[in-house]
Amino acid sequence: MVERPEVDFDVELAGLAGRWGTPLRVIAELDDVTFDPVRDPSRTGEVLMVVRRPNGRLLLSIKTFYPRTGWRLPTGGIHPGESIEAALVREIDEETGLEHETRRFLAVIEYRAAGRTRPVFHTFCFLVDETGGTLTVKDAAERIEAFREVEPDELLTVAATLDAIGSADAPEIGGDWAPWGRFRAVAHRAVHRALARG
Repeated sequence: MVERPEVDFDVELAGLAGRWGTPLRVIAELDDVTFDPVRDPSRTGEVLMVVRRPNGRLLLSIKTFYPRTGWRLPTGGIHPGESIEAALVREIDEETGLEHETRRFLAVIEYRAAGRTRPVFHTFCFLVDETGGTLTVKDAAERIEAFREVEPDELLTVAATLDAIGSADAPEIGGDWAPWGRFRAVAHRAVHRALARG
């Protein structure tokens, strides 16, 4: 496993919480960390975009190379030296093209490898409301194939579906689809819990 330089998010997280509310804190242990984005040493973490459309439903996406049940809330990596907020704004633009307003800082998820106490990855989850624009992928390198919408209460079903993805070689992520699915399921449960607590 590649060790990343230690990144201290605490000061930035305090500022974000002051603007958009105290996030739910989740620690999740992963039984496999040999897939992207977790193993990618260039990423300190990612932002997860809970895009709420005007009808109240949430946006899911699927990429061209994903398992056919791999629908999920969109995420985007935080570049080295980039702030969490800057990554959020950039990724929403690249992946959806939508104008938006950030509403809540929902959750911070800290992932750990089995038997380790140091985090191997972070996901920062934000609720954003669509305020305009046209849904379109601006960055073709994202390989987003399609979007669909779900009710917030459906996020647990989305998580269960991700959890159930079977084992298969996944050269696009440098690992196996099953642990990737379990990793992705964590954030959907955290977002569901954060939304439910109001």
